[in-house]
Amino acid sequence: MRTINMSENKTKKWFSSGAFLHDKTLALVLWFGLAFIAVLLDFLHGMTNNYIIFKYVYIHTLQHTNLYLEYPQQYVDVNLYGPVFSMVIAPFTLLPDWLGIIFWGMFNTAILYVAIRKLPIEAKWQYAILILSAHEMMNAASWLQSNPLIVACIILGFVFIHEGKNIWALFFIMLATFVKLYGIVGFAFFFFSKDKLNFIKWAFIWGAVFFVLPMLLAPPSFVMQSYHDWYAALTFKAAKNVRLDIHNDYQDISVMGMIRRIFNYPEFKNIYITIPAMLIFGLQYLRYNYFSDLRFRLYLLCSVLITTVIFTTSAESPTYIIAFPAVCIWYVLQQHTKMINAVFIFALLLTSFSYSDIFTPYVRDHIIRPYSLKALPCFVLWILIAWQIFSKQFLSVDRTLILEKAA
Repeated sequence: MRTINMSENKTKKWFSSGAFLHDKTLALVLWFGLAFIAVLLDFLHGMTNNYIIFKYVYIHTLQHTNLYLEYPQQYVDVNLYGPVFSMVIAPFTLLPDWLGIIFWGMFNTAILYVAIRKLPIEAKWQYAILILSAHEMMNAASWLQSNPLIVACIILGFVFIHEGKNIWALFFIMLATFVKLYGIVGFAFFFFSKDKLNFIKWAFIWGAVFFVLPMLLAPPSFVMQSYHDWYAALTFKAAKNVRLDIHNDYQDISVMGMIRRIFNYPEFKNIYITIPAMLIFGLQYLRYNYFSDLRFRLYLLCSVLITTVIFTTSAESPTYIIAFPAVCIWYVLQQHTKMINAVFIFALLLTSFSYSDIFTPYVRDHIIRPYSLKALPCFVLWILIAWQIFSKQFLSVDRTLILEKAA
């Protein structure tokens, strides 16, 4: 009995002290275990449409068939990824579908794990980020999309710029850009590079490499036409995203979408939000005296990742795997006051767990999703981060949490 009581007391202390957030084993189990379960359930329930779309990007490239048309006999919806994605997905398409699906899902999970583990933050806080983001990773894995790969590339771009390795930084930034355009936000870290000419050089080199890479599978004329078709497809999708109807509430989970839906104002123009947002984001660079300060860099990383999601009409629920690790990075850098804890719990519940059974089906289907409320906590936090940068609150970050190695 005494042994049991001691074990119970130890477990309670483990949770009450927050020590569980720094547990490497728990981080690995939650991060990979939840994602694997999500991918496996997708396969067992036949929810593999996104993977089939990706598979046919490779097949259609080999067949020199338009990558951006609808093919209802093969899959629902259309491809919106760049031609270079045919090379990214190629190794998985060579496997049987069941194995390709599992490997694709776990590859995305693994590369984001590596990116978070490479952050210049003390290891125990890396585990905390993984644990707190694990549910969002599971949600992303269940869609079989490439968003974890994209955010991993952005984070790795940040990490390698911080380490002074422009070659690798631009490899990941340009790869993400040529796959899904989101990666272009990696250029926000340009001012962190000490050798800016070298940065620009490798941006052009890797840009040229990824531009021509699909030509290993198809003639240059087809690849050039595919870039044109990609632009047309993205333009059409952007217009389609802002429709307000019951069949479109999985799209435009953004600040603009939230406003359009809450006020039933479909004519609301994106520029009313995006222009002030760009101004506020740009003003953060007025802290140029702190470009070499890792504390400022990490805050800006958080701002960039959240900006990438909440101000785009293409944002869906699985897109928030790009934003939510930033929420967790921000949180581990804070002094955990009641207000800070309240902001994070608000984000954890309404962003990461918004489509889970924590909320009733009625709340999910009639309140959270129809009004794009998943975007709300990230918007609040984005404003708070901007204020913390303007007021130099990032300087209060405990230096024992970070691993400073300026480029």
